Amino acid sequence: MPTKPSKTQVRPPIVVVMGHIDHGKSTLLDYIRETNVCASEAGGITQHVSAYQAIHESSDGVKHPITFLDTPGHEAFCSIRERGAQAADIAILVVSAEDGVKPQTLDALKAIKAQKIPYIVAINKIDKPNANIDKTKTSLGENEIYVEGWGGDIPCVAISALKGDGVSELLDMIVLMAELADLGTQPEKMAEGIVVESELDTRTGVHATLLIKDGTLEVGMYAVAGSAFAPVRFIENFLGKKIEFATASMPVFIVGWNEVVPCGIAFQAVASKKEAEEMAEDYAQKNKTKAKVKEEEDPNVVVLPLIIKADTNGSLEGVRHELAKIKHDKVKLKIVSEGIGDINENDVKTAIGDPSILVIGFHVMPDNKTAAIIERSAIPLNVLNFNIIYKLSEFVREKLDALVPKEYIEEVTGRAKVLALFSKEKDRQVVGGKVESGTLNSGNDVRIMRRNEEIGRGKIRELQSKKLRVNEVAEGFEFGTMIEAKIEIAVGDRVECVHTVEKVN
Repeated sequence: MPTKPSKTQVRPPIVVVMGHIDHGKSTLLDYIRETNVCASEAGGITQHVSAYQAIHESSDGVKHPITFLDTPGHEAFCSIRERGAQAADIAILVVSAEDGVKPQTLDALKAIKAQKIPYIVAINKIDKPNANIDKTKTSLGENEIYVEGWGGDIPCVAISALKGDGVSELLDMIVLMAELADLGTQPEKMAEGIVVESELDTRTGVHATLLIKDGTLEVGMYAVAGSAFAPVRFIENFLGKKIEFATASMPVFIVGWNEVVPCGIAFQAVASKKEAEEMAEDYAQKNKTKAKVKEEEDPNVVVLPLIIKADTNGSLEGVRHELAKIKHDKVKLKIVSEGIGDINENDVKTAIGDPSILVIGFHVMPDNKTAAIIERSAIPLNVLNFNIIYKLSEFVREKLDALVPKEYIEEVTGRAKVLALFSKEKDRQVVGGKVESGTLNSGNDVRIMRRNEEIGRGKIRELQSKKLRVNEVAEGFEFGTMIEAKIEIAVGDRVECVHTVEKVN
């Protein structure tokens, strides 16, 4: 068993791997893990979060521990990328040698620059037939990423994450950058760091993955993050092995939190439950949201209510981000409730009370009891489960679009000038005129216009041209017509034929 450190020491670097989706971030992480983590242990790695420690042996034979974090490339998970950059000391920006800089490459770079951490560009997929390192460096420069040898000082390593080419050089560069950063820790301090991920398991309760930035976390302590706290009854390292204590730069897994822990928030270890409760209560009081005056609902805006459940806080953030992009001036989404864990009885009972509510699960299903309630419900319930975020947002968008109130507009199909008055009997007037544009049709509704102002409405009851009854008179032809209207028509007035059509947005 390792002995607990007792003096100030250099801590391992925490490295976040970022980049555009499909550019090889996970492949790189997998390769490093498989080749730099003991083979007998690697198979036991638990994927609570994509965080692990690897040991890199440099050319001088010295072994260097490095902590790696993975981040999703998909645009919906921008907050997770930001959280990864916030937790890290060094970033690797992965760029494909086939594709060059892509939108999420720039999103990742933005997150890196916001945290002001040094970064290395890893040009990946150099083993591919279409790989072009020089072209990729040009693409980087066009996006103001100036690498060494191409007008800048940003370290750049060409690699094949699939085959391992250049990966050792990349790890050497990380070690060098870590030495320059002079990363230190005080092991005698109580641990502090950041919450990387959290989730609710129906069997074991609330879990959280913590990344220690300084100090030591020991069994018997309490961890506090915002208004959440947990007794540290045991600590799991990234291999899923129970350990007595954890030191700086280690990702650890803690269970038994009193509530779902907000991701990205700082955590602090304390010695007693009393201290933990006081810190959590103090945070809750300081951050208590003031009661907001309830906004009056716009009667012209239709609401689509949602209940959202997801497997982790990170997933929930991604769903929330995607749904925020669905906007319409006549319809809006309203999140009735959201949470981590399976779709439960309370979610479904809320939906039974208002069948217009959509219950959406992302990577979660109704638990057994809830599934039975859904099956027996006399009211059809909208309870759906998705594993792909695109599909979820597309479904919600379709549901929202279906609620958009239909708008109708009048189209003018013909316009004619009144040239003569022949007779008037009650509301029926026989007039003569000439079609100036479009066509007049028997049965058309008409607007009666005088000096370009509408003075009344009517309907064509009969239409004649050249003394013959017709259904239509075209532009340029004279006609006689019987119009039913309460307004008395005069010579010089104009009649406009109109019909109502659905407005296309």
